[in-house]
Amino acid sequence: MNLQHRIDLFVELGNYLKKNEPGWQEIKEKAAQKNNWFSIDFIDIAVKNIIEEFLQKDKLKNWAAHYYIDEIANPQKVGIVMAGNIPLVGFHDLLSVFISGHRQTVKLSSKDDVLPEAIINYLYSLDEDVRNYISIADTLRGCDAYIATGSNQTSKYFEQYFSKYPNIIRKNKTSVAILTGNETTEELEKLSDDIHLFFGLGCRNVTKIYVPAEYDFVPLLSSFKKYKHFRDHHKYANNYDYQLSLMLLNNQFYMTNESTLLAEQESVFSAISVLHYGYYEDAEKLSAALQQNEDIQCIVGPFGIPFGQAQEPGLFNYADGVDTMAFLLTLG
Repeated sequence: MNLQHRIDLFVELGNYLKKNEPGWQEIKEKAAQKNNWFSIDFIDIAVKNIIEEFLQKDKLKNWAAHYYIDEIANPQKVGIVMAGNIPLVGFHDLLSVFISGHRQTVKLSSKDDVLPEAIINYLYSLDEDVRNYISIADTLRGCDAYIATGSNQTSKYFEQYFSKYPNIIRKNKTSVAILTGNETTEELEKLSDDIHLFFGLGCRNVTKIYVPAEYDFVPLLSSFKKYKHFRDHHKYANNYDYQLSLMLLNNQFYMTNESTLLAEQESVFSAISVLHYGYYEDAEKLSAALQQNEDIQCIVGPFGIPFGQAQEPGLFNYADGVDTMAFLLTLG
């Protein structure tokens, strides 16, 4: 299976997903029923981003050409441990290994197994030879290299198990935004997407904002109204009520639009339904410092990714800033 054919298969996958046929709609409904955090709307957004950013023929060809991918004489077996915090979060790893020409065995997350398994089965239907390139397993044994994504806790186990092999091990990450106070209503609404999409569970979701002194939070809170329906989602509502109770018990100052809580905290990580904020004096110094913070996936705002684009990574936007394709091309 040459490189062009591998690219063509994923382009055809993109065409299939874009059609949103009844069979795929049933798969989405099954995934949403199994994991209540996976709403149909959010699955559609994740799939749309994958189609537009990962599965366009010109983008795939340019990506592959950047690395001068050739046919690998000695393909290696790469084990992938996928996360399950947002729909199809492990898709980029699946795509990278396949396009590189290596073989892969995938361990799916129990939180997100319906969607990727259906996609892999569709690839099988396009070409049975894909089975020689992609397989699913409950445990990963006998691999030559590993790519594992998980929490800070699970990463310790990954490092223990996979340390003898070439590996990429990813830990908890989150994203932040720097605001100037001069944002337009449209920019704040886009920032609201960066905060709320996928219920804030992704590493590219903004969980803390930095604002100048005397910042007016009212327009920001108003921009959150698009996601006020989160209060009707029982899991989200339970988290909101719990976090609000903690703040009341601790006599902590907070702001809210009754669906999202704002609290001044040092940590860049925040709980579900909570957005942290902090103040700054020098935005450029702050940006430089945040770029050195290993907990941060991306910075949103005038010093980083434009508002509204945090959840639209391209093929070259590698998790943790580690070039997965370059890693794969060193194997074998």
